[in-house]
Amino acid sequence: MTSNMPGDMNGEIRDVELHGELPSLHSPILIVMLQGWIDAAGAANDAMSAIESQIDPLPVATFDPDVFIDYRARRPTMEIREGRNNGIDWPSIGMYSGKDNNGRDVLILRGHEPDSAWNRFSAAVRELCVRMNVSMMVGLGAYPFPTPHTRASNLSCTTPTIELLNKIAFLRSTVDVPAGMTAVLEQVLHDSGIPSISVWAQVPQYIPGMTYPAASLAILRGLVPVADLHFDGTALEQESVIQRERLDRMVARNSEHAEMVEKLEAAYDAVAPNTNSDPEKPLMTEHDIPSPEEMTAELEAFLRNANPDLP
Repeated sequence: MTSNMPGDMNGEIRDVELHGELPSLHSPILIVMLQGWIDAAGAANDAMSAIESQIDPLPVATFDPDVFIDYRARRPTMEIREGRNNGIDWPSIGMYSGKDNNGRDVLILRGHEPDSAWNRFSAAVRELCVRMNVSMMVGLGAYPFPTPHTRASNLSCTTPTIELLNKIAFLRSTVDVPAGMTAVLEQVLHDSGIPSISVWAQVPQYIPGMTYPAASLAILRGLVPVADLHFDGTALEQESVIQRERLDRMVARNSEHAEMVEKLEAAYDAVAPNTNSDPEKPLMTEHDIPSPEEMTAELEAFLRNANPDLP
């Protein structure tokens, strides 16, 4: 495709297929969740799925997979039924429009994180955001952490936008880590005058190979103070209650495991008064919490081998 045409709202954008004319939106907020980077227990993806199910999404743009996807790393899926090849499902990246439960215009960007040409991808996203007058970007993520399943998932944030950092009282870290595309978009959009932030939920690192709806629920709820976006978390809340009861029964069977969870609770409670509350109060960082290795090794092994349907 050719480069975008200056002054033309619906002119072509390099590496992007537009699905008709761009929608006329009122200061939409872009929500980003790209699969392939850190997402403990799939919590961010599940939060995005909950959002997608509520906004009645309409396709806005598709990004050229031949440019951005390495098919040997993310192979398409072949549907075989009784020996018949019924078709190929190709990995994709798309942008969709919709509204939150209060009628606020939103855009969602989801699919696979690009394998290459990150600068070209971020430039294309930026151009779409500028043309549709995006007012803010919010990325979603989740990471494993020594936090107990008996407490609400804490949220942390990353943002290059100082005004947002001063406004949002989530945990903050000081660390050098590899960046995902969401972090790149944070910076690119911020540099273009669009406030950008990513919201990360903590997931108990002893939760083995299962979803963790409590973290997904925390992400949904975190969108309210961050961007005044409202989505229904009833289903996730119900799933969280069921999982909490199941995990409680597992832990109760062994006093050592119960003691480990109590230690995690104590560490959590020591930080909790300074998080998710008053942005004027000094925040403790995640480095203030003890190393999890000695507290969770046995519990992790126990839960990995436990029957998830234990009565």
